[in-house]
Order: sequence, then C-alpha cells, then structure tokens
Amino acid sequence: MFPNFSSSDDALLQIAQTLRDNEYSFTTVTPLTHERVNARDENRFAKDLRDVFGWSRPFRREILADEIWELMQLAQIIEPHENDAYKSTVRFSTLNNQLFMHSAFPTTADDAVFFGPDTYRFADAIGRFFETHQSDINRAVDIGCGSGVGAILTALHFPNASVFGVDINERALRFTRINAATSSTRIEAVNSNLLDNVEGEFDLVVANPPYLVDESERAYRHGGGVLGADLSLRIVDAATERLARGGTLLLYTGVAMIDGRDPFRDEIAARLTPHDVTWSYRETDSDVFGEELESGAYVHCDRIAAVVLTATRNA
Repeated sequence: MFPNFSSSDDALLQIAQTLRDNEYSFTTVTPLTHERVNARDENRFAKDLRDVFGWSRPFRREILADEIWELMQLAQIIEPHENDAYKSTVRFSTLNNQLFMHSAFPTTADDAVFFGPDTYRFADAIGRFFETHQSDINRAVDIGCGSGVGAILTALHFPNASVFGVDINERALRFTRINAATSSTRIEAVNSNLLDNVEGEFDLVVANPPYLVDESERAYRHGGGVLGADLSLRIVDAATERLARGGTLLLYTGVAMIDGRDPFRDEIAARLTPHDVTWSYRETDSDVFGEELESGAYVHCDRIAAVVLTATRNA
C-alpha cells in the first residue's frame, strides 16, 4: 500500500503492474477510429487484456485470471454490461515505455480523464524541448494535468525537480497520483484553477488544455470562447506572470483557422509583446478533429490545426 492511497488506488497500481508483467501495450486512437474498430463483428466481446483495458470492450468473466478479476473488484472499476458481460471503467495506454491509466471509451462523463492522439503529440513536443534544453529544471507544473503525462515526463527527465500537476477535476488528480506511482515519480497533484493554488515561480510550465467548443461543456474537451481558445489564452496569461528568469511555457493546443488566418497566433503575439519573453510557434498537425467542421461553431472555419507555443522569459 502506498502512503495516503486507498485500497482501491492500491488495487489499480497492482493492475498496472500485472499488465506490465504481461508485456501489455496499447496505443490510444481517435474516438472515431476506436468506434469503427470496435464495431466489427469479431470485436463485440473482449478476448484478452488489450481488449478489456485498451479497447474498452465488453468481456465475459471467464477470460480474466482470478487475480485480475479480484483486483478490478477491489478497485471498483467493473460495471455490468448487457448479455451477462462486464466493462472496465478505466483504460491503460502506453507512452514512452510508461503506462497511463485514463477513462474508458467512450469518454462521455463530465469528469472523464482524456488520453489520445493529442497526448502523444504533446509528449513529442515535450521530448523535443528536453532535447534542446540545457539548464536544470527546479520547479515545474503541468496545468490541466489530466492523466499526468506532462508532469510525469518532466519528473522522469528531471528527477530532482519539484513537479506539480494541477487540475480542477478530482478524478484527474487521482489518476495523476496513481500514474505517478506507477512510473515511480514524485508529483504533487493539486486542485487548482490554473495556478491559483500553487505559489512561486516555475522554470517550466507545460499544458495540453481542451481547445474545442463542446456543447455539453465537458471539462476535458471544452476550451471556452467562440472557437475554444479561451482556456489556452488564460494559460498563457497565467504562466507568463509566473515564469522564472529563463523559464519556459510549453503549450500544446488546437487552433481554428479562418480564411487562411490563424487568429490564435495573432492574439498570442499581442499578449506576449508586453512581456520580456522570446517565443516560437509551430504547427505540429495541420488537420485535426475535421468532423467538427460539419456543424456548430466551426462551420465557417477552414480547419483545426494542432500547434505548439514555447515562450521563454529572458534571463
């Protein structure tokens, strides 16, 4: 049992270890791809651990070893399904040889903890930054940490740093703590709206916020504002005020392009000009969430692009 962990948390840690012992590996795909693959006749029911904990498929009791079944019961992650089957309420995905727990498919709940293709692009952006960053990181924070990927990758690369994961979603904070324990990293998970409940300056701020307009305003998906950019802009404002000298904000987000123009970049340029920072901005994927263009807020947009902003306070 880990300190301050409940028996259900400890059971989830043991499930993660069992999956590792079984050389479990799963790459989370887009919701549309997930739905299409699961809709195939041969995928109606799970046949192995990847089907149960990756593809979130209904499973029969008999396909699981007694140990896994008992741990799932203790962790309270089994829900009944039709035809005398069951489903897991969590998924496990692999990234950079680490295992991350997050919400099962489909992520419809208000407090769902997201992990998907954006997470892999976010991790790649962090990895690129680490390749070129020569200075030590003493204090770092992952804003809107979700499953804790940004915080954990930072803690793995800078094991002596004080690393925080902040979120307003208590389920996300719980998953971050469990994922940090799974990866043997030290993360302080704090309930905080942006940086309100954490003090001091930071050498690194990373963030992968929700950036879409979601009619249900689910926390993991809804970015706010006319085109979903409000939270990303608020993160830029909050982070630039709290960067130490030489400290960097790394923001991965999505941008709705209009008539060949990037309104988010224009807004960023205006907001960063008064600050003593050097910044760069690049597209990492020119076309994401194309299905959103069919209706709602995006009907007059050209595309939605994934972008990375890095802003470093001058030393």
